[in-house]
Amino acid sequence: MDIPFTVKNRPDTGLYNGKLGVWLFLASEVMLFGGLFSAYVFLRTGVDSWPVGAEILNVPLATLNTMFLITSSVTMVMSWASLKLNDFSKFKLYAGITLLLACFFLVVKYFEYTAKFDHHLYPSTNNFLGIYFTMTGLHVLHVIGGIIVIFFFWMPGAKMWKSDPERFTNRIEIVGLYWHFVDLVWIFLFPVLYLL
Repeated sequence: MDIPFTVKNRPDTGLYNGKLGVWLFLASEVMLFGGLFSAYVFLRTGVDSWPVGAEILNVPLATLNTMFLITSSVTMVMSWASLKLNDFSKFKLYAGITLLLACFFLVVKYFEYTAKFDHHLYPSTNNFLGIYFTMTGLHVLHVIGGIIVIFFFWMPGAKMWKSDPERFTNRIEIVGLYWHFVDLVWIFLFPVLYLL
């Protein structure tokens, strides 16, 4: 069955195909991260003592990363809103800032990981570090995926704006939904791993 791309909302779902597809994809991602959060809960409640994240992890760096991602969510919305207002140059500006903030996040994560390895703290050290590296590592992969897609629409894919601006705007909305999900996962990871 061939499902054509539509920029208009379908009467049966109230969404256009791309948005429906990304919501289904994000539902599967919720199940993936939900399973990891469940594993964390079972690991933590199944032991007599559990390390406090703040004693092992760098809370100030994680707080900085939280600010980077929250701000990048705002700039992602602004890039989409700029397209809705027919201002392509502002889209380029806000999408560029989103990319920059995402790269800052990765740089901070790099320093955080290398500090752990320098202190001989590995996923195999204990269950806490195992779940920490698994959950944050998977999140980092999602950030990298978001960077790749945003960069594509920021540079080579931006030519679609000239030929089909409505379709391009819808694609940026879809990328934005994914990016907000990535940010939301971090909003849960930060307190669970670093503060509790």
